[in-house]
Amino acid sequence: MENNDIFGIVRELKTASGTFKYYSLKALEQAGHKVSHLPYSIRILLENALRNFDDFGITRENIETILHWQPTPPDKEIPFKPGRVLMQDFTGVPAVVDIASIRDEVARRGKSPDTINPLIPVDLVIDHSVIVDFFGTSYAYKKNVEVEYERNRERYQLLKWAQKSFKNFSVVPPGMGICHQVNLEYLATGVIVRDGVAFPDTLVGTDSHTPMVNGIGVVAWGVGGIEAEAALLGQPIYFITPEVVGLKLTGSLPVGTTATDLVLTITELLRRHKVVGKFVEVFGPGLANLSVPDRATISNMSPEFGCTITYFPIDDRTLEYMRTTNRSEETVKLVEDYCKANLLWRDDNAQIQYSQLIELDLSTIEPTVSGPKRPQDKILLKEFKSKFISLLETNYGRRYLPVEERGELVEVDADIAVTEDVKTLRTAAVRIGTETEQISDGSVVIAAITSCTNTSNPSVMIGAGILARKARERGLNVKPWVKTSLAPGSKVVTDYLERSGLLTDLEALRFHVVGYGCTSCIGNSGPLPAPIAKAIDENDLVVASVLSGNRNFEARVHPQVKMNFLMSPILVVAYAIAGRVDIDLLNEPIGYDPNLEPVYLRDIWPSEEEIRATITRVITPEDFKRSYSTIFEGDEQWQALDAPTGKTFQWDSSSTYIKEAPFFKNLPDTPSTPTDIEGARVLLWLGDSVTTDHISPAGSFKEDSAAGKYLISRGVEKKDFNSYGSRRGNDEVMVRGTFANVRIKNRIATREGGYSVHIPSGVEDTVYDTAMRYKAENTPLIVLAGKEYGSGSSRDWAAKGTYLLGIRAVIAESYERIHRSNLVGMGVMPLQFLDGQNADSLGLTGRETFTISGITEGLTPGKLLTVTATDHAGAQKIFQVMCRLDSKIEIAYYTHGGILQYVLRQFLAN
Repeated sequence: MENNDIFGIVRELKTASGTFKYYSLKALEQAGHKVSHLPYSIRILLENALRNFDDFGITRENIETILHWQPTPPDKEIPFKPGRVLMQDFTGVPAVVDIASIRDEVARRGKSPDTINPLIPVDLVIDHSVIVDFFGTSYAYKKNVEVEYERNRERYQLLKWAQKSFKNFSVVPPGMGICHQVNLEYLATGVIVRDGVAFPDTLVGTDSHTPMVNGIGVVAWGVGGIEAEAALLGQPIYFITPEVVGLKLTGSLPVGTTATDLVLTITELLRRHKVVGKFVEVFGPGLANLSVPDRATISNMSPEFGCTITYFPIDDRTLEYMRTTNRSEETVKLVEDYCKANLLWRDDNAQIQYSQLIELDLSTIEPTVSGPKRPQDKILLKEFKSKFISLLETNYGRRYLPVEERGELVEVDADIAVTEDVKTLRTAAVRIGTETEQISDGSVVIAAITSCTNTSNPSVMIGAGILARKARERGLNVKPWVKTSLAPGSKVVTDYLERSGLLTDLEALRFHVVGYGCTSCIGNSGPLPAPIAKAIDENDLVVASVLSGNRNFEARVHPQVKMNFLMSPILVVAYAIAGRVDIDLLNEPIGYDPNLEPVYLRDIWPSEEEIRATITRVITPEDFKRSYSTIFEGDEQWQALDAPTGKTFQWDSSSTYIKEAPFFKNLPDTPSTPTDIEGARVLLWLGDSVTTDHISPAGSFKEDSAAGKYLISRGVEKKDFNSYGSRRGNDEVMVRGTFANVRIKNRIATREGGYSVHIPSGVEDTVYDTAMRYKAENTPLIVLAGKEYGSGSSRDWAAKGTYLLGIRAVIAESYERIHRSNLVGMGVMPLQFLDGQNADSLGLTGRETFTISGITEGLTPGKLLTVTATDHAGAQKIFQVMCRLDSKIEIAYYTHGGILQYVLRQFLAN
């Protein structure tokens, strides 16, 4: 250890649980190096580099770059070696497939495959596979879990094999909780002790909402599965030195507002201030008025802000939360002692330098929702109805009609009736059971209390239960066309809802527990009831979902639902009762009691005193102890699940779920030198804000899609398609689903959805089939795109699928951090138009052939390359683009064809 202590700052820390060595930032400052002006998050990066210094992957120059951080930091790369890795099953399965495939390649070369293991602890939480097939009943949870196992048996067998075969690898089985909430409530320790050394708990996760744990003072962020795999195999993660934005909070939340209102306000605020790729650190007197769950609710939405982390330094509130969640007193005291000794304890008087200051007075927060397509599209609750009316006219060309002015319903068939005038708001009569109900544009068809964003926060969960109780007392109920669901982030939530009696009230409004996992927030909403689905499709209804999640991108929640609004769990219940979003909940009755007396939202809104008293009464450390004492054991189905054994995985050639990855077979010992890209064609020309949901296979898919046709050819029936997420371990399915989103708009195709045109022949086909036609002709492909390309979730298949389609480069106006990194990790070159330029301003048509030169002569970070676009008549347009290989190590990854190929070659060479 002393060999890498280049500043002589290793000290001993005596605690109640023992004496540990640590790298002292205080000693570094006493030696004349300024530290206390640095943001806390930068201090943690500094400690990380000091401790992991090896003068190879982490150099003295790297340490000096962090040590001399300035508000406008230099454009230099810095390394980060996280203490652990967090995965969920959607992104975790392909990571396990990749590592298992690397083991196979190692075995084929005559070396021992069991030497390939995670070098740091990895926790994989199976939380992304439960789908809301059943709802609104006491048996919904049981049946959803049964179906989950039926659909995902092969994937779960792989994960159970990995749990037994890999060292440093644990699996939290299905039905135990959402990875981020489990991380916040259980996995995160604040301080890690390893090999006698104490250091800050840090991690990266294969889900973009990993920063949720920033709320408990842990530096962590989301990376693609590709980066995470490299990290767990011992590679540092390199990134450009970040700016740190200081978010100063003052005041306290007004009565009647929630942490959700606060986070949706911050989302709009920080997006407006353009914090993409930056760190955000929260400070100010308002922090004293925010609990750790409130802080975690904010940190969870970091990807929606666009920043890398939203960090809350450790303080007394942190320790209070750790005790409440049953961390041992030794752990709590170690966190306190270590942080106070090492300049990591929050100090209100600290004179910290930030790159930018943003202030928010908490007392200005108002009830808020966001949507219908982006989390940053903030709408004040008082303006929601008028905003809906405007959206309906602007986006869908329909004039809004009040209920009393809507026309007569004309019978279409036995189940559905619809107004004839398509230029106005559409209304349909739908037979549900023995009753006929009326739904229209703006009807709420999905109301989901889901996602770690809010289910980790007792104040809004208890609040939802109290509102449900008061609604019952007034004789109100949820409208029959609303598909309701409650998906807690951990079983602790169910415990305290049961103990308070509020679960009974929620269930009375059909908010039964449907599973413990990410459901509607990631598109696992399940099918709508058949009459509702039929009415929407046949009459093109613009219906809505309301959910307490963090994502509402187009076609994400449900392909039939065009408007999706984020809000607190309390408001989710309220809108389920109202049954529509075209209502002014602050002034119009939410409903009428049996005596036809109007009931207003204010009549049933929970008071702060009610919420606080209930939380105090029903939440105890024993709940967390009970729920987490058996978290790795799983239920009876997991324990009974047969899984293979052995050092290498036994691939089943008939499986349509799990397949050996194609990236490592017969990998040459040395990579070829990168060369210019010549004669490329445009496969897709995309606009601004194209998300990884548009790029990566996600959600359900149909028989006539490329993936559907493939599965049918393999004998899989439509009812057994499952979701793209469940098939991430099979590259044949995933490549066919890349760029197949039903809402993606490719400017060189005539149809919306996953279509492209083979330019030489003029044939329009699916993106996959078009790419395969080009592949047969040995034609390289490129993508043209606008601003914020690849925003959204950290989907590794957005990059893997891009690579397998034969796309060699993407030229965009700007990138979101994770997706750009993932493209590099798959050997796809991210290129960026120069400021003020884009495909339109350059006069491109997307039908040219493209040559990208300047690669063969050698690459450097940020190098300007020359693009020559030649049209069918031979006319050329020549322009420059910036190569977004941002560091030398990224150039090495690109040269090797990807980060995992680089790691494998390093291992084989050694």
